[in-house]
Amino acid sequence: MNDPLRIMVTGAAGMVGQHTLQYLAKLPHTETLATDIAPPKDMPENIRFEKMDVTTDDPEKVISSFKPDVILHLASVVTPPKGTGREFAYKVDVEGTRKVIEAAIYNKTRRIVVTSSGAAYGYHEDNPDWLNETHTLRGNAEFPYSDHKRQVEEMLAVTRHSYPELEQVILRVGTVLGEKTDNQITALFQRPKLLAIKGSESPFVFIWLDDLAKVLVRAATDGPEGVFNVAGDGAMGVNDLSAALKKPIKWLPAWAVKLALGIAKPLGLSRYGPEQVRFLQYRPVLDNTALKEEFGFTPEHTSREAFERWQKGMGL
Repeated sequence: MNDPLRIMVTGAAGMVGQHTLQYLAKLPHTETLATDIAPPKDMPENIRFEKMDVTTDDPEKVISSFKPDVILHLASVVTPPKGTGREFAYKVDVEGTRKVIEAAIYNKTRRIVVTSSGAAYGYHEDNPDWLNETHTLRGNAEFPYSDHKRQVEEMLAVTRHSYPELEQVILRVGTVLGEKTDNQITALFQRPKLLAIKGSESPFVFIWLDDLAKVLVRAATDGPEGVFNVAGDGAMGVNDLSAALKKPIKWLPAWAVKLALGIAKPLGLSRYGPEQVRFLQYRPVLDNTALKEEFGFTPEHTSREAFERWQKGMGL
């Protein structure tokens, strides 16, 4: 009998990581190692955990010991914890990914799957209505998460050229929603009024958590190499969200929001500065054609269905 497929998951204690472990636990003839700075709350019995901080030399030690065939690299920082900032996020997102890649190459890992983001395309006025995988990555320097995801993908592109033997699956993920997802994005939908910039419908594309977990499992097993946008069909603009939530929209001129944030952030009244207006105006909208036609996966939930299921789960 062949040896089991050895899968290592970084960032396993995060929302996506924990959910994906439940699916990996059901795979036959596999051995999965979950890694993070702390154990996931709901660990399947047949999956082992080992502490791994990607900002240290842990990746080299853990990967050398486990010798994974496949690495699902989910470790990332969307919102830096209190008391940290951009420097910490860079150490995790960019330097941490570099350490994982280098250890993977040294230990002859066959495949690495990396969760990138639609944010890597950047928030720009001249973004096309629908972005596909051929469009240039222009992650904004003023948005750490967007900038770091762009840098990670540039690093992976260099690695593909220098080490083609390491297969890569890069997933540019839209806004992820699960039953009880509660973060800085979903906070926008829980306000009494939806905040919007005049003249900007700025649609969201959503991916349901189960759909994303299934994409990750396919990427770790029998899926093809490549770069794929991951989102449900369709998109929801602010008017769609308003109708679904039965909430009014507070339309504000861009200049007024920039002025207010420019005053509030230096005073410690807001964590966001004037640059945040671009996030509200020019959100990347992901075309999922390649996911369906080349990767071979059609999300069960459309963007609207994912949002409505989240809305129901949150009692909204």
